[in-house]
Amino acid sequence: MFDIPPGTLEAFGLYLARSSALIVAAPLLGTGTGFAAWRIGLIVSVAFLLYSVSGHPLATQPASIEYGALLLREVLIGLFLAFVLQAVVVAIRVAGESIGSEMGFNMAAQLDPTTNVQTPVITQFHEILVYIGLLAVDGHLRLLRALERSFQRAPVGEIAFPGDAAWMALALFQQMFVAGLTIAAPVLVLLVLTSILIGLLTRMVPQINVMDVGFTARIAVGLVALLVFAPFLAPAFDRLYSSLMNGLDRAVDAIAV
Repeated sequence: MFDIPPGTLEAFGLYLARSSALIVAAPLLGTGTGFAAWRIGLIVSVAFLLYSVSGHPLATQPASIEYGALLLREVLIGLFLAFVLQAVVVAIRVAGESIGSEMGFNMAAQLDPTTNVQTPVITQFHEILVYIGLLAVDGHLRLLRALERSFQRAPVGEIAFPGDAAWMALALFQQMFVAGLTIAAPVLVLLVLTSILIGLLTRMVPQINVMDVGFTARIAVGLVALLVFAPFLAPAFDRLYSSLMNGLDRAVDAIAV
């Protein structure tokens, strides 16, 4: 029989709680419908490896209520780290929603298999780009590395949760929201100018069917603008990912106790 030191299973349960919260809620790792068996295996494997590297049994045997509070803390930390990584997805979603709304493509929605909700096609296009970019810059590995650092900066067994972490996450989301609008700005400007020109044209030539002309023109201008400005997305995404990775490092430091 294996001799398991007291407090080992409780400590591993806390590692499991933080790892599962992060993996389930994070982009790339947690996307997809259902709770697949591979994700359960990934959670258990990550928790086991991290506990083998930096884990140790709890010094004291916690009571049921105290252990519940410890589990809640670990879940909140995991969700907080995933929340930070979701910021880049929100930024790109803002860009896609803004462009799609001006083009009239918000009516053209498809079922997104990663979220199981109806998503406009322009938003899906931008989300695919950001997921590919996250894989290209090893975003999934950086996230797991941040999880490993979080166990060093905020060891399990402590109930404290710094309040500065919430303000840091809100500041990062504000920064990412502005970045999303910046990415969409060139296309949005052209679409707004197109709407203004169509309005002036209908005043000069009232016989024109503004609905048919305006809808077709906005779609055409929007698609051409997306193609023209596509080469400029790479440097914009690089800055976005750089800000995100710095924010992820700051998030780990913010939860230090």
